[in-house]
Amino acid sequence: MYNVDINCDMGESFGAYKLGNDKEIIKFISSANIACGFHAGDPSIMRKTVEMALENNVAIGAHPGFQDLSGFGRRNIIISPEEVYDLMVYQIGALYGFVKAEGGRMNHVKPHGALYNMAAKDRALAESIAKAVYDVDSELILFGLSGSEMIKAGQTVGIRTASEVFADRTYQNDGSLTPRSNPKALISSDKNAIKQVIKMITEGKVASLQGEEISIEAHTVCIHGDGEKALIFAKEINEALSMSGVQVKSLR
Repeated sequence: MYNVDINCDMGESFGAYKLGNDKEIIKFISSANIACGFHAGDPSIMRKTVEMALENNVAIGAHPGFQDLSGFGRRNIIISPEEVYDLMVYQIGALYGFVKAEGGRMNHVKPHGALYNMAAKDRALAESIAKAVYDVDSELILFGLSGSEMIKAGQTVGIRTASEVFADRTYQNDGSLTPRSNPKALISSDKNAIKQVIKMITEGKVASLQGEEISIEAHTVCIHGDGEKALIFAKEINEALSMSGVQVKSLR
């Protein structure tokens, strides 16, 4: 029997704008990464999403990103390690307050978008992220791309890490995600995405976009909740994992 966490980015609505189907998808995940107001979300959405996660017994994590609402945090920004540290502490602290106010406990931190991808390759940024997590709460788990600098930095700082894989994204030979600017960055077939996930969990392997089989660790699987078929996919992946002897379980 294999165990794996399923995480989903949530709380990304903002003011009058609604994004994702959080209320339904949360029933099929074990961890929620909640936006902290910089790339998406706002204080009211943060509080409501924390409440929803607690009601559904889903582990709560902060999802801090660049201060880039119009770009949804997916645009690379030239930034110093010190600025990254401050961004992280500020956003983690904001969600931490809501979780404490609601009587819960924060479980993890997963950087968002461009910040996540940049820190996966940039050791200095990765170290700033890991140090910020450690300084806020050394018991928090840092989610990072499997094999990335973030995982290495977290281990060096002395916090628990969780190697993350992506259900609907393709990979490069170096283990990085294919950039979203590439038309082949996303896997459009649910069947192929589920097949990729099961292989990553049970075999520790994934086929790169170039056709090379690379090693990978899968402690937590990211599914996206803002696609047209997101809810259907969330149900399908849970069923497929169960049939393959994989139990969905948070990392708490």
